[in-house]
Amino acid sequence: MERVFKIVERKKIWFSISLIIIMIGMITWMFKGLNLGIDFKGGTVITIKIGKPFDVVELRKYLEKYDPQIDVREIEGHEVTIRSNKITTNEVNQIFNDAKRKYGLKDDALRSVDTIGPTIGKELRRSALISNLLATLGILIYVSLRFELWSGVAAIIALIHDLLITLSVYAVLQIPVNSSFIAAMLTILGYSINDTIVVFDRIRENSKLGKYDDFETLINASITQTLSRSINTVLTTLFTITAIYILGVPSIKEFALPLIIGIISGAYSSIFIASPLWSIFEKRYKRV
Repeated sequence: MERVFKIVERKKIWFSISLIIIMIGMITWMFKGLNLGIDFKGGTVITIKIGKPFDVVELRKYLEKYDPQIDVREIEGHEVTIRSNKITTNEVNQIFNDAKRKYGLKDDALRSVDTIGPTIGKELRRSALISNLLATLGILIYVSLRFELWSGVAAIIALIHDLLITLSVYAVLQIPVNSSFIAAMLTILGYSINDTIVVFDRIRENSKLGKYDDFETLINASITQTLSRSINTVLTTLFTITAIYILGVPSIKEFALPLIIGIISGAYSSIFIASPLWSIFEKRYKRV
């Protein structure tokens, strides 16, 4: 006899887990806000060519007198980027002079000084919101056409769940939010909906067989049949992304971290959120 996990019957448990995480994140967001990076808040980015190996941690501690939250990163070619939204024009010169004295640099070692104004940051936030809304709308239309309207609504709620979970983790841990985060959000949307569609496809295939008495049993059986595939997919993806996060440069880590959170959340939502929601909508709006 086919073993079927009772996923839909325990939907209150799955929903409660997500709700608790999101509520903690939203409360933290209300009181502490998101830790917006320079891309969103505006600030100054200084690029200096050191020209030889150097200790990033040591340099960061050396420059913390200008801004305790100063962001110092090594990039290719023994160069360093220094980011801050608090330093003044005079302090930019002082920072470069400090680096000159510390590493014996010449005047041409200063590669660039870029200032991102609050207006640009505001425009970036607006563009990020629009891009996510358009992606969500496109997914809703696609899933609704491929399956049905309520499955599309369930899928969209699951996607919003994934974004909120990722934002909640960022809010609680006060991880800086920058342009890489937005790119990761769009990637998470694509990954999560792909996993959800696999489950929905199996639900549709099984519904044609007519071997299940009710829609909840149909969903439970379909989830059970695709569970090993979902777990294997998320694990292999996580292994790769985690390796990139551990071994990658800071700019890659900024992209990999939200992906790790989103992939875990996406796998969870495709099994425990989207399908039970479809069952609720099916029962309430179609079969009553």
